[in-house]
Amino acid sequence: MSNQQSPPPADVSRPSKGGIQVIARAAEILRVLMERPRGLSLGEIALDVGLPRSTVQRIVDALAKENLVLPATASHGVKLGPALISLGAATHFPIAEWAAPCLATLAKHCGETVDLSIVSRTNMVFLEQIPGTHRLAALSAVGVTFPFHSTANGKAALALMDENSLGKMRQRLTLERYTANTITHWDALLDELSRIRERGVAFDREENTLGICAVAKALRSPSNELVAISIPVPSVRFRDKEAYLSDLLAMELATLQSKYR
Repeated sequence: MSNQQSPPPADVSRPSKGGIQVIARAAEILRVLMERPRGLSLGEIALDVGLPRSTVQRIVDALAKENLVLPATASHGVKLGPALISLGAATHFPIAEWAAPCLATLAKHCGETVDLSIVSRTNMVFLEQIPGTHRLAALSAVGVTFPFHSTANGKAALALMDENSLGKMRQRLTLERYTANTITHWDALLDELSRIRERGVAFDREENTLGICAVAKALRSPSNELVAISIPVPSVRFRDKEAYLSDLLAMELATLQSKYR
């Protein structure tokens, strides 16, 4: 009989480093597809996430088996799948609960739509919205993404980033033109971010959508997520309300932050 001892059983409750890496890569692929709702080819995904196409193929095949991704077209490409709908519906956003009293107060005082958004990899993602009471109001859907450089909430978030984070964002972003007022050069955007830091709020003066302006302010949540609260307003009302909305937003966000210091 051998005296050699058997190796201890593996700890099945602790995932391997390889398993953790696969999960991280799958999450990165899903985030990339989230920002491209029409879908991407495997080559495009590989280029975006910096992985070999063969690795992306294996991960996408696994995601497809769980309906987390679907073919984007009959010929090629993939997009987010229907299984994410039920996952999204079950998601609980403590950030939205934390900001809810502030959003409600802002909406009550100004009568305009109030939005809460969070920083994603290359976009701002809307988490919550209180619709305005005016017949003509600026509305969008929860879960919709908006660019950084052409929106008030996006520019407010960029202005709050440190130099390292802003440098990484600069490598990812394309300053696409949406209207004649859109900032499309980094030097101009950096100048705008400096002005935002000085005055404390960011403006969108028909830079993303004609007929819509907005004011926004960014802040860190108690769990350190970078978020922004914005008030989009039809352009016909914005000029007369711009100063009032800016002061109201700054005051209410200062109150919100003071409760969690």
